[in-house]
Amino acid sequence: MLDDRSDGPVERYLAAIEGAAMAGCDALSPEVTLDATVPHWRFSVRGDAAVRTELSRWYADAGSFEELRRTPLPAGELVEFTLRWEQEGVPYALHQVHIVEVTDGRITRDQVWCGGRWSATLLAEMAEAADVTA
Repeated sequence: MLDDRSDGPVERYLAAIEGAAMAGCDALSPEVTLDATVPHWRFSVRGDAAVRTELSRWYADAGSFEELRRTPLPAGELVEFTLRWEQEGVPYALHQVHIVEVTDGRITRDQVWCGGRWSATLLAEMAEAADVTA
């Protein structure tokens, strides 16, 4: 069931992503499953400690959501975002879609599709390509 409170599990999860604070995220169920599709690969991680460890690598630097769209689902939310951050002075971004399932106030499953990390060089190439096609 979706938690509509401002401090609900999805809100805490998103705050941990944006703040590079996944290690302390309390929104995950002990039995949580991360099912991730990343460029050229798909894998699963189970258990809150293992999922926090994996996601701490993904979201190692604090950033900000450039785009954030949340759509309620019967068992949780569909979350789409573009996250921007700097790593060693270099701008990066990523675009992800998450189907987040919530049971008893905790996230029990996150199915993720990620387009990869984009460096400043790739972001400039994409902006240039967008200008040509516009």
